[in-house]
Amino acid sequence: MLAFLEAHKAGLFAREHWLRNIVSGVIVGVVALPLAMAFAIASGAEPEQGLYTAIVAGFIVSVFGGSRLQIAGPTGAFIVILAGITAEYGIEGLQIATLMAGLMLLLLGLAKMGSIIKFIPDPVIVGFTAGIAVIIWVGQWPSFFGLPDVSGEHFHNTLWQLFQVFPELHWTTTALALLSLLLVIYGPRFPGLTRVPGPLIALVVATVLHVVFNFDGVATIGSAFGGIPQGLPEFQLPDITWNKVIELIGPAFTIAMLGAIESLLSAVVADGMAGTRHDSNQELVGQGLANVLTPLFGGFAATGAIARTATNIRNGGTGPLSGIVHAITLVLMLLFLAPLATNVPLAALAAILFVVAWNMSEVKHFTKMVRRAPRADVVILLVTFGLTVFADLVVAVNIGVILATLHFLRRMATSVEVRQATEDELTREFAHVSHWQLPPDVLVYTVEGPFFFGAVENFERALAGTHSDPKVLIIRMKWVPFIDITGLQTLEEVILDLQRRDVRVMLSGANPRVAAKLRKAGIVRLVGEEGVFDDFEEAVAACRGIRI
Repeated sequence: MLAFLEAHKAGLFAREHWLRNIVSGVIVGVVALPLAMAFAIASGAEPEQGLYTAIVAGFIVSVFGGSRLQIAGPTGAFIVILAGITAEYGIEGLQIATLMAGLMLLLLGLAKMGSIIKFIPDPVIVGFTAGIAVIIWVGQWPSFFGLPDVSGEHFHNTLWQLFQVFPELHWTTTALALLSLLLVIYGPRFPGLTRVPGPLIALVVATVLHVVFNFDGVATIGSAFGGIPQGLPEFQLPDITWNKVIELIGPAFTIAMLGAIESLLSAVVADGMAGTRHDSNQELVGQGLANVLTPLFGGFAATGAIARTATNIRNGGTGPLSGIVHAITLVLMLLFLAPLATNVPLAALAAILFVVAWNMSEVKHFTKMVRRAPRADVVILLVTFGLTVFADLVVAVNIGVILATLHFLRRMATSVEVRQATEDELTREFAHVSHWQLPPDVLVYTVEGPFFFGAVENFERALAGTHSDPKVLIIRMKWVPFIDITGLQTLEEVILDLQRRDVRVMLSGANPRVAAKLRKAGIVRLVGEEGVFDDFEEAVAACRGIRI
């Protein structure tokens, strides 16, 4: 359901909720201003494009999303991916990829695939998020320290080049960046500034200092980008061709997957903080619409922003009105304050991104997981982190998920137990049955757990351990929740082998779903209708009627 309609039904648009949502929206808009520009510059776009993204996506997600408190816009998690796309395909290529990603998200939401995203394991998410944080941090060194721009094919090449040019750092830029960093962290602790966001304090102070002293050699938005146009963006359709669509399918899919993960994580955080419940499918629809429309108005990829969403909740936001006000606040700033952005030092924006990278890295959570998580999860975490930093985010996530899946399957396979039930064990189980006795030359095997491709080896090994052929072998399937095609094929092979050795096979206790699959696969026909029983006791009783 639309969070907007849900909030309306809950009465969150009533007059008594106006003030708190308007105040929260204004505060979030102020917080989003420096972040949107910083994320845009780091992604290879113009600073105003970050504002366009925050305005359009923020409004669309607040109206059409599945979380009533979600604030959308450009985020730090996207920087690495978007910067690579921009470098290879240009800003128009990035916008086409964003539009395609929006269509993918829209289809995922309409197909009710929102719940699948949350099955990505925590070590993978923490690993690639921390890896992105490291890349963002190192990527801001040139702006923070006033270093010459460097380029490298891989992260370690770039890092080595930065170390080589580090002696050329610009002392004034570095000092201004360090002051900005301190203000971002400690600015709100000053009396009278407790409600003012740290990034805004740093942005204003650094800009005022540069205007007053006109520091030589300090790069600004004006010197690097020529300032920010005053006014709203115009509707413009990118030049889309089939060749571009085919080339950008991979990048678009990456944006869609990362956007889905980030937005749903943000929605979960919002639920935890505010006690709400989001609709994951509707959230993907909202994010899809936002990413379709944003590039048509000069923006680029957007998703749910965890930090801005949390700020919204902490400042009293209760419904979509705060997200709408956040977008309107940015519009007013763009219309009336754009000329002032010319003197904003890039060092201040780099300092803001330093803090963003630190928060993204979740160092405490990362180290805690390394210390306390099972060894396999630690390996998945470190592999994902290493590949994100030194290889590629897409490769990292794919391999991380594959490793986590293989580890899960191994644990599932080892949890499946296939064993021969002893006569003493069965006698204790059926002690309530008078005159219970297992007929001679009858063996009973119990399968406990999912009978899937990872567990067939256990089944084959257990049956191979039978030292002498019985007349009848009963396979109890009461505790088999499901069976896949590999399990069915293995069961068929085992039954045929036993029948060649004149061993009659009976099946008992299969649940309706498993029984239906046994029938469809021809297993029931193989053992005969008289060899399939709903109850184990019926199978044993049938054995007594068989001449052994």
